[in-house]
Amino acid sequence: MSREPRGPNEKLGTVLALAGISNAGLARRVNDLGAQRGLTLRYDKTSVARWVSKGMVPQGAAPHLIAAAIGSKLGRPVPLHEIGLADADPAPEIGLAFPRDVGAAVKAATDLYRLDLAGRRGNGSIWHSLAGSFAVSAYATPASRWLITPADSSVARAADDDAAGAASGGPLRVGHSDVSKLREAAAEARRWDSKYGGGDWRSSMVPECLRVDAAPLLLGSYSDEVGRALFGATAELTRLAGWMAFDTGQQEAAQRYYIQALRLARAAADVPLGGYVLASMSLQATYRGFADEGVDLAQAALERNRGVATARVMSFFHLVEARAQAKANDSVACGTALSAAEGWLERSREGDPDPSWLGFYNYDRLAADAAECYRDLKAPRQVRRFTQQALSRPTEEFVRSHGLRLVVSAVAELESGNLDAACAAGALAVEVAGRISSARTTEYVRDLLNRLEPYGDDPQVVELRERARPLLVTPA
Repeated sequence: MSREPRGPNEKLGTVLALAGISNAGLARRVNDLGAQRGLTLRYDKTSVARWVSKGMVPQGAAPHLIAAAIGSKLGRPVPLHEIGLADADPAPEIGLAFPRDVGAAVKAATDLYRLDLAGRRGNGSIWHSLAGSFAVSAYATPASRWLITPADSSVARAADDDAAGAASGGPLRVGHSDVSKLREAAAEARRWDSKYGGGDWRSSMVPECLRVDAAPLLLGSYSDEVGRALFGATAELTRLAGWMAFDTGQQEAAQRYYIQALRLARAAADVPLGGYVLASMSLQATYRGFADEGVDLAQAALERNRGVATARVMSFFHLVEARAQAKANDSVACGTALSAAEGWLERSREGDPDPSWLGFYNYDRLAADAAECYRDLKAPRQVRRFTQQALSRPTEEFVRSHGLRLVVSAVAELESGNLDAACAAGALAVEVAGRISSARTTEYVRDLLNRLEPYGDDPQVVELRERARPLLVTPA
């Protein structure tokens, strides 16, 4: 259904012509994006003609899907006002800004936290409407502004800086004890995320914590010292919200959280944390198929942190670069990055002031990611070597990582011609995936099953597919 016509929508017609999309092509793209989110849409070229020539505005998620479809073709975000649909829900604009001013940054972050609550009240309808709107180009401005100015000059905030602060019920004065509670919440969320996946209900409390606990504090009153700590703790939580959204397949939500986390890290004057957010952006870009941009984001994190971050932090950033270089099919650059990652990790020492958010990183994690690099480079012998090391000490603390490593191991065995071993590792991976809530893990399993298609009649493969069926039909 559409709202009443308003006259020709010349903006939409102009952008369609610029993108080189026909009416039938746009209808097909919108229907496909809707299907990805479980929506059954039946738009055709006549529907699009009505939107353009009569100015009809489709209801529900359609305006956002139209913007996402066009943006995908143009390779950049397309705001609703650019296509004459600005009177639709403005949710897609929220969270993409990287303001220069600290006060504006607080507003951008708290607006995003409130949006997530609205999405939950509507059964996820707002994030639902953002289907397919991830655009790697949206990271360009945040990354460049952070590189140019990684820290704000002052973040002190007086009680009357924002009337909304008092209206929100936030404390008149924020202290270190308030910040400590946020850091404790972040530490707990990291543990639950690693063990149960980003979709577990305990992990999903992070957005609620941002809205209920962090937002009022950001809108409160604090000294520059306390403010830096507050922005740092909130940046950690916001990055976590983005990581969990990424793990559950909500790429559009993850992108917005990451952008705001980077802005908050700048306000905290925490360069390593900002680099960690950029590394998270890099992993997402690489996962989404934008390997070159993934390399750029990882190298940005490295460049700004030279002489600042600890050896362990630098090692992780090099490892993230290696992941992107492997996806870009640059084996030489990947090997160089992996060697650098190993070298920096060897330099790390007990007692180094490593940040708490890097507690997961060790030689096992380096080996696991190295295995994925060599999987992408189609070097199964190397994959098997590193995967054996990564799986040598399975732990209940990092269940999701263990499941991912099992799938990578299965792929390596398959590419080495060992169908029995591949199916055995795949069965273990399916068992692990069934215990967590992680769309990413499910995608890894689905990729393995796709690789097993040529052996579809083999009894082991049939059994594995049957074991995985409940996992694959359950919405992520």
